[in-house]
Order: sequence, then C-alpha cells, then structure tokens
Amino acid sequence: MVEMDRARTAQLADYTSLRRYHLENKRFQKTADMTVKARYRRPGRKEFAVLSESGSGVIRERVFHRMLDAELEAGSEPMRRVTQVTPDNYDFRFTGVDSDRDRRAYVFEISPKVRNKFMVQGRIWLDAEDFAITRIEGRPAKNPSVWVRSTTFVHTYEKRGPFWLAASNASQSESLFLGHTSVVIRYMDYQINPGEH
Repeated sequence: MVEMDRARTAQLADYTSLRRYHLENKRFQKTADMTVKARYRRPGRKEFAVLSESGSGVIRERVFHRMLDAELEAGSEPMRRVTQVTPDNYDFRFTGVDSDRDRRAYVFEISPKVRNKFMVQGRIWLDAEDFAITRIEGRPAKNPSVWVRSTTFVHTYEKRGPFWLAASNASQSESLFLGHTSVVIRYMDYQINPGEH
C-alpha cells in the first residue's frame, strides 16, 4: 500500500476540481450550500476559492469555512507526515475481504498510534488490485471541539486514470450549539493538468 501510494503521489503533480457542500441542520431547520474550486499541488499544498454560497451565514461560517481551514492545516507538511494512513502512524487489523463498488477490497480496522483531531478511528477498504484506499468509515480519533459530542463519516474515493481521488464525504455530527447536522461533499470535474506527471 505504502509503495503504490508513493508511486502514484510522485506522478500526481497538479490538479483542480470542483466541490459542492450541502448542510442540513435539524435543530434550526436550516440548510446551507457552498461551491468551491480546489487546486492541489504536490507534495500536498491545496488552495481553495469559494465560487458561491447560500443559506445560513452563521452555519456556513461555523462549519464550511472551518472545514476548509482544517483541511489546509491537515495538509501542511509536518501534519501530513504524521497523519497519513501508514503503518508508521496506525495499527492495522485485517478483518476480511469485501466488495466496494464492484471491486474486491481488503478491509482493515485502523487505530492511530497518537491521537489528534486529524486522525481516524475506524475502517478502511483497500483495493485488491491497486492497493489504494477506496473507502474510509469512522470518527475523529480526538474530538475536535468540546462543543461537539460526536462525529461519524464515510469518505469514498474513485479511480480517475491511475489515481484514486476523493469522490464524496458524508458526515453526521451532534453538537451542543447546533444539535444534529449532516454535511455531504461531492467532488467532481477533476482536471489533471497535462505535462505535470
């Protein structure tokens, strides 16, 4: 897994994509939407440009914008090195073979060796052919805020050419301030820049 990921990362120099965020909050009967253009540049730098926003301004600020800030923080070189899903950072326990969107996959429970808000406690699906992570289900290993009671998520990846890139992220959280909130992110319109890999 580590060797294959290292080889793919060496080839993937630069891409852009669109993201659509949708939030629903039951306590306040509010929704919010945001469209973002994202750019990735090796070795892990990301840039975001918000193209449109609608719905509750307070919720957008407290949820969407904080998510973007956290992703930038997680992508910094020192943080990325200690949070990648590798044997250096996680303990793995094989639980069986499964199918993920019609592809054979190995399933592992993962547990972080050091807990922080960017680490995951949960399960991964590892593609049996490409040895790439295709799905992650779990929760943050450390609660990101005293105001958040619990958060669970399902993150999926899709194969685009030789690369496995984010496809969707669906999360559910309970917080003292907002109550139950669901957020769905769709990733689309990838443009892998020619001549860069």
